[in-house]
Amino acid sequence: MERNYLAEIHGKMSNDHLHHHTKQPPPTKNTTRCILVTGPVIVGAGPSGLAAAACLREKGIPSLVLERSNCIASLWQQRTYDRLRLHLPKTFCELPMMPFPPEYPPYPTKQQFVAYLKEYAARFCIKPVFSTTVVCAEYDEVIRMWRVRVTTKSELMTEDPQIHQPLQQVEYVCRWLVVATGENAEVVVPEMEGAGEFEGEVLHTRGYRSGEGYRGKRVLVVGCGNSGMEVCLDLWHHGAMPSIVVRDTVHILPREMLGRSTFGLSMWLLKWLPIALVDSLLLILSWLILGDTSRLGLHRPRMGPLQLKNLSGKTPVLDVGTFDKIKSGDIKVRPSIRRLKPNGVEFVDGVVENFDAIILATGYKSNVPSWLKEKEMFSQKDGLPRRPFPNGWKGENGLYAVGFTKRGLLGTSMDATRIAMDIESCWKSDCKRSLPPTSHLAQT
Repeated sequence: MERNYLAEIHGKMSNDHLHHHTKQPPPTKNTTRCILVTGPVIVGAGPSGLAAAACLREKGIPSLVLERSNCIASLWQQRTYDRLRLHLPKTFCELPMMPFPPEYPPYPTKQQFVAYLKEYAARFCIKPVFSTTVVCAEYDEVIRMWRVRVTTKSELMTEDPQIHQPLQQVEYVCRWLVVATGENAEVVVPEMEGAGEFEGEVLHTRGYRSGEGYRGKRVLVVGCGNSGMEVCLDLWHHGAMPSIVVRDTVHILPREMLGRSTFGLSMWLLKWLPIALVDSLLLILSWLILGDTSRLGLHRPRMGPLQLKNLSGKTPVLDVGTFDKIKSGDIKVRPSIRRLKPNGVEFVDGVVENFDAIILATGYKSNVPSWLKEKEMFSQKDGLPRRPFPNGWKGENGLYAVGFTKRGLLGTSMDATRIAMDIESCWKSDCKRSLPPTSHLAQT
């Protein structure tokens, strides 16, 4: 017998204090409204959320995209430095069903990528609900649907200009929930002894735009991934005196080898050769082009770059010119920090240096455990799917994940395509017959 989801929802909400109101609350009290969504709810309007929504739309499935910021791709638009480019060639960074414009360079700029995403959203009529933060999402076993509780950041004025309504609360009820908040939802800030003593500026790369304001200053960049290396180069170009902390082993590869992108060459070689042999070839070519990086304090891991990426998700650095500045001494390599001092830093080797500013290129992390009340699919430790790629995209009870593969936009496209196909398999035969239309909520 087909289950009447709507009747069960109404029955449950009639006994739920969050939804049962006998009268209109005064302006100073929070109110919660419940909205039934026909298709999936997608949390996050970055590239992952956009890709999922587009793939669903192409199969005739509406979706509702929720975004805590005020724009799509907020990480790219609001939290990245100006000189950023895609680290991989554009052919490996396209979202499903829409290539980059042919006039774009092989490595599009930040501005070009944002323009591409805006055009992508327009082409597939994706209109997220902005300034909406998901505070809790949990599966209701009684009605067999997801309850997604959100607050909006906008404040509504009352007739009295001195009184503001608190944040509006809404609960969306849906059959499918797609988590698209990604691996870079929250900044990672390491604990450093003496952090309160340092008198200079301490800034995470999410707040860094360009080195213009650091001209003539001594700047220490903490973190030697792609972002840390590029920020160092940007600082040098703007007349700063940068140093970089290298706390761990790191693979540095030329961005291009033998006239091809290193990533493209790797993918081509993997068609014919085992990954260990491809790693060996990459390291030999890197040694011929860059030389021995360990002489400059950049020690390589024992495991090859591709094997390390598959095992831990750690991405090799694709050099765009920073290494030449390290070799010339314009950018200095420093070991781990022991403690901060009022005017500088003491390193683990006992050396003390003065710095005017510290920039933390220490990355980001998932925030899924803070709002998703589910412990089977996502790890509570790191907020990533427990099952390794390529099987981490699907959970139980209509829960999905897109953009958590640690394989960039290529992995995002794979996830989005699989999710749309899976939801399509039961969309017409099940959801469409069980729920009333709510076209005003979803993309049409």
